[in-house]
This record gives sequence, structure tokens and C-alpha cells, in this order.
Amino acid sequence: MHERHPTWVYDVGQEPDPRFSLANERTFLAWIRTSLALLAGAVALHSLGVPDSSWLRSVLVVVLVLFGGLTTALAFVRWAKVERAMRTHQPLPSFSLGMVLTGAIVVVSVFLAVVLAVSDLS
Repeated sequence: MHERHPTWVYDVGQEPDPRFSLANERTFLAWIRTSLALLAGAVALHSLGVPDSSWLRSVLVVVLVLFGGLTTALAFVRWAKVERAMRTHQPLPSFSLGMVLTGAIVVVSVFLAVVLAVSDLS
């Protein structure tokens, strides 16, 4: 059998039921789609020129791009931790990625809502 990577995940414990590993992979891919949506939102804000203020738009675009990249990295870490936990029969890790992403989206949404409201008043 050939060596599987990352070895720090696959070289421990026993092979879990393939259905669980495949479900873990589907969850990872769902997080990747979320990351792509964040990047698409950043491109849309930049392309459409929303909000009118270019410095503010730039800040929002950069924040969304950074959260998109962070989501991708954290999705991989979560996939690896879950796979390793299943292989070693340990409890699954906490759902911190969802809390981080939720907080980030709430902050960006409130910030964008305030900016749009202020720009409509002027």
C-alpha cells in the first residue's frame, strides 16, 4: 500500500468506517465552498464599487479575502483533527471554525450595513 498524506493523520490508529471519512471530506468541501463564497463576495464588492468610498470598499474586500483564506486553512485543520480523532477513537474536536466564521460574518455585515446606511443619508 502506498503512503498517505498527511502522515500525522493517517499514521495513527485504525482505519475508520469509510462512510465517516467520506462524510468528513464532504464537510471539508462544504467549508471550501464557503471560502469561495467569501472570495466571490470580495470580488463582487470590488467590481460593483459598493460602498462608494474606495478606502472602505478596500478594507471590506481585504477582510473578506483574508477570511476566505483563513476559512480554507481552518477547514483543512478541522478535517485533519476529525480524521485523526476517528482513527484514534477520541471525541471529535469542538466546532470552533463555525464560531470564528459566524463572528467574522456578523462583524463584516454590521460594518457594511452601517456604511451603506450612512452613505444613503449623505
